[in-house]
Amino acid sequence: MAQKKPAKKPASKATKKSPAKPKIVPKSKSMAAPLADLSHVEVEGSAKLTYKGKEIDLKVLHGTEGHSTLDIRPLLPQFGLLTYDPGFGSTANCRSAITFIDGDEGILRHRGYDIADLAERGDFMEVCYLLLHGELPTPQEKAEFEQTVCYHTMLHEQVYPMMEGYRRDAHPMAVMVGIVGGLSAFYHDSLDISDPEQRMLSSYRLIAKMPTIAAMSHKYSIGQPYVYPQNHLKYAENFLHMTFSVPSEPYIVNPVLAKAMDRIMILHADHEQNASTSTVRLAGSSGANTYACIAAGIATLWGPLHGGANEAVLQMLAEIGSVKNIPNIIRRAKDKNDNYRLMGFGHRVYKNYDPRAQVMKKTCEEVLRELGINDPMLDVAMELEHIALSDPYFIEKKLYPNVDFYSGIILRAMGFPTKMFTMLFAVARTAGWIAQWKEMIEDSEQRIGRPRQIYVGENKRKYVPISQRGSAAKLRAV
Repeated sequence: MAQKKPAKKPASKATKKSPAKPKIVPKSKSMAAPLADLSHVEVEGSAKLTYKGKEIDLKVLHGTEGHSTLDIRPLLPQFGLLTYDPGFGSTANCRSAITFIDGDEGILRHRGYDIADLAERGDFMEVCYLLLHGELPTPQEKAEFEQTVCYHTMLHEQVYPMMEGYRRDAHPMAVMVGIVGGLSAFYHDSLDISDPEQRMLSSYRLIAKMPTIAAMSHKYSIGQPYVYPQNHLKYAENFLHMTFSVPSEPYIVNPVLAKAMDRIMILHADHEQNASTSTVRLAGSSGANTYACIAAGIATLWGPLHGGANEAVLQMLAEIGSVKNIPNIIRRAKDKNDNYRLMGFGHRVYKNYDPRAQVMKKTCEEVLRELGINDPMLDVAMELEHIALSDPYFIEKKLYPNVDFYSGIILRAMGFPTKMFTMLFAVARTAGWIAQWKEMIEDSEQRIGRPRQIYVGENKRKYVPISQRGSAAKLRAV
């Protein structure tokens, strides 16, 4: 005989109403959010170009700050000319209202706010909100934003078997590229980039899930059980907890280390049109979904010339070993016939002191003091910094310490393995990538990216049947 189910008790007045779930996307900042305002571009004059007896006036554009820009779009249709700029060092490929850099003056601002102010007085969630929405949040907006991010920190359970398809010794960036790109297979409700609601949903999901993916990758690599996110912890605290806690004992997040991690994330949140950000924009211009675009940015960041610089600094300091070895290293660095290069000095953009490096140096000192670490690497680093700021050679070459100079020491002191350094960079930079991607999608002037080239290959040739082909030299003569 089937057993009768117990009769349900009528719900009391106190339990009739279930607690409200966090909103998937705050309605005040989704459909109602204004599109990116990119209208602050003015024509400040023109430049005359003469070619083969024909003249053309090219507009000179200027934004709110920064260099004036020559609008070269008429060159190809009117003159049949392209421009040549390897590395795009003198080319503006978009309009943007997110980040401003003045490399000569050592300025970095997000939405008008100096990076030092944001790092010293704000937190990473505020900066994420600022990058996405253009303004610092009110207390209510910040609480809603943090609640929403917390709500999305967990991963779909089928992602965990995906992780176990990788070797345990796989590089964390290889894992992150695959997992982030694979998220598009799980979250079909946020793939339509033409829908502002879905764009915001995928944006919040990525910001929320990146620390979980990074921590999960670390745990898998060392054979420890995964640690699920805790919604009562703040963003940086949650990441440290997922990375370093184990089920067998409680883990108390050190507030000094949590603050240091939060600052590191702020300092890496966005940096204008760098290689990975430009990649995200280029991928996004094709209409690819958010997850695919961010995976493309992660792949670009993996390159040692971009995201791996702090790891290289750590290796350099270890090789130097002691302050007494610095004079020989400086001599080698100055010798133009020696290929030796000091890592962590100079920057593609900054021709002055990297404004992020000052905050990072202070943070480094706080972390080492809190942990009671007397790291000889810091002595070497401080002496190198002193030389760089006083030696005429370094001043003339403008080889000032950059943000990578101290970040590697901090991360090592906190217990992160060296191979995780670039992954931590990706966790922080996701907010900037998403803000730049979102702005690109909403820019009416943007089209699918299609760089041009100077062709230096063969002219037209006739196809030669394989039976008649001789050596390469003979073929060129045909």
